[in-house]
Amino acid sequence: MRLFKKLALVAALVLPMQAFAEDPMKVGFVYVGPVGDHGWSYQHDQGRLALEEHFGDKVQTTYVENVSEGADAERTIRKLAQAGNDIIFTTSFGFMNPTARVAKEYPDKTFLHATGYKRSENMGTYLSTTYEGRYVSGTAAGMVTKTNKLGFIASFPIPEVIRDINATFLAARKINPDVELKVVWVSTWFDPAKEADAANTLMDQGVDVIIQHTDSPAAMLAAEKRGIWAVGQASDMSRFGPEAHLLSVVDDWAPYYIQTVQQVMDGTWKSEDYWGGIHEGDIKIASISDRLTDEQRKKIDDTIEAIGNGSLHPFTGPLKDQSGKLRVPEGKDMTKEELAGMNWYVEGMTSTLPK
Repeated sequence: MRLFKKLALVAALVLPMQAFAEDPMKVGFVYVGPVGDHGWSYQHDQGRLALEEHFGDKVQTTYVENVSEGADAERTIRKLAQAGNDIIFTTSFGFMNPTARVAKEYPDKTFLHATGYKRSENMGTYLSTTYEGRYVSGTAAGMVTKTNKLGFIASFPIPEVIRDINATFLAARKINPDVELKVVWVSTWFDPAKEADAANTLMDQGVDVIIQHTDSPAAMLAAEKRGIWAVGQASDMSRFGPEAHLLSVVDDWAPYYIQTVQQVMDGTWKSEDYWGGIHEGDIKIASISDRLTDEQRKKIDDTIEAIGNGSLHPFTGPLKDQSGKLRVPEGKDMTKEELAGMNWYVEGMTSTLPK
């Protein structure tokens, strides 16, 4: 009888533990745009889907799209925490402060914020080094431009976007010293109408290659219509402009999401500022145009390889800003901390930063 009671007690203890162990890890995602934007939010959602495919029933994911930066973001993040999500990824710069506030309220949960700089014991930051992809874009654009005028559709004047503009210009100027880079600021991440207007404004000014840091394919569609080149943002946008498409800089978030969730599962995750680029497989160059010559294609491939193996850093000194002030000494690579605070244009840029 005593043996039977002991076995019954063990069974009573083990069964709930087994049930608990089989509960999936709940992972929430917050997107600033719609998952169908074919750019930034779309690629993050592709990473979420890859996470589900990799872990199967070990994870349960959910997402909220079209979340405004500010009070709406904080409410959304808090609701995801209240709903029992163990990990919450917030995927836009403007979500930083809301994420930090909610992370303080839920110290037992893990928060990851894309492109920001605020961290705590249970909140980390991550980004893809898109400036590496922009450097490749600038290399390609410098080779194909006929007017020597390139255009950049910019979202907001934050370091991430400024880095990308500078990287594009530095690479293009290295190929073609006569290149000028015109910038139009649209103050949005996703607004197809504004993006199309910006593209047409740039083309009216003689631009024949458009690069963008906004998320819809509107600029690619406009470039296709008017017969110029364009570079895809965040995802492969070649299908929107078969003739216009020069290449796309693709953010592949799957490796980071899978790695991070595994670390949380294993209990090894620690807050950090993660930067992943071409070397890590987080940045890929997709669908390079077959209209390029073999020589042009080789130059692009060589640039990708050099960045990937570390022999080329897009921001190696000497680098001066627009005023002529030396910002990076000769032979020195900019550090992550310096890049994270970049708020100046490099020498030769004729555009001015918004105040």
